[in-house]
Amino acid sequence: MHHISRALLLAMLVLGLPGLVMAQSGDIDKVNGSVLVEAGQSAGDVSTVNGSVHINAGAHVRGASTVNGSIQLGDRATADALDTVNGSINLGADSRVKGAAASVNGRMRLGPGAEVGGKLRNVNGTITLDRAHVGGGIETVSGDITVGADSRVEGGILVNKLTGWFHWNTTPPLIVIGPRAVVQGTLEFRRAVVLKVSDSAQIGPVQGATVVKFSGATP
Repeated sequence: MHHISRALLLAMLVLGLPGLVMAQSGDIDKVNGSVLVEAGQSAGDVSTVNGSVHINAGAHVRGASTVNGSIQLGDRATADALDTVNGSINLGADSRVKGAAASVNGRMRLGPGAEVGGKLRNVNGTITLDRAHVGGGIETVSGDITVGADSRVEGGILVNKLTGWFHWNTTPPLIVIGPRAVVQGTLEFRRAVVLKVSDSAQIGPVQGATVVKFSGATP
């Protein structure tokens, strides 16, 4: 994973290791507690260990990261990047992440009109798009993916092969591309998956899986 450097630095603080970067003006750093950015407010880099980050409606942060906690981006809120270790990421309606959103061991959900301009990635945990947009592709190892009705993904989908201790989860991920959804780019599967695609969806080339077509709202 390439977008969790700040979270790992926070973990170093908890472990008493050297190398913690001092917060800049406007940044919020916390240990053993949650962080709240009030509606309509702005902050720099917001981070915590053993707590969640809540960015309320219409607020903006440069980045948000946490170890052992979730990130909630409220309706119409914006961020440059999000990352968490052992926690979920939830994007409210019409919220926007300029860059990437990354989670290790956590589900990811994009609400109606939400957008991630960069890559959306995790290792474990479901990934769900509800009429949402991802500009830099979706990547996982063991997570189920639902590109819901009327959602759009550029940059394709990658399900990576199992490595290291992730070998314990051998259940094939379920990949669903819903009605009128569009996935541009290659859908590449480096491990066994179940791929179900609506007959009204548009997808790019498929590598490593067989498409199972379905009609109606869900498979």
